[in-house]
Amino acid sequence: MPALTRWYIKTSLLYLIVALVIGGLLAGRSALGLPSEIGALSPVFFHLFMVGWVSELIFGVVYWMFPKMSRENPRGNAQVAWGTYVALNVGLLLRAVGEPMASLTGSTGWGVALALSAFLQWIAGMAFVVSTWPRVKER
Repeated sequence: MPALTRWYIKTSLLYLIVALVIGGLLAGRSALGLPSEIGALSPVFFHLFMVGWVSELIFGVVYWMFPKMSRENPRGNAQVAWGTYVALNVGLLLRAVGEPMASLTGSTGWGVALALSAFLQWIAGMAFVVSTWPRVKER
């Protein structure tokens, strides 16, 4: 299993744990007497679950299991693949912090952080498509 795949899968499992903890807090907010500000974590829960767990797991398995490009260059450009991982995770972490802060403070600085987060995640998605596309081929 390639190192990048291991990083994707382990990172996705960490995001799953964090998402489930946040989901539990959101579900038990009133029963546990938690402050209403916890509700600002709702978009973070969904983002960590879908992008952090599901997408990262898919990206890692695709990098590992899709057909090889060639014997000399089996998985394509490793720098693009690692750049995808970094952009996706920096964007996701920026989103996880920026989303509730923008909601709670209304500061435009957090809005800029969210825009940067979205841009990084978009770059990661496009880089994933570019690096994966040549590996999708007929036998």
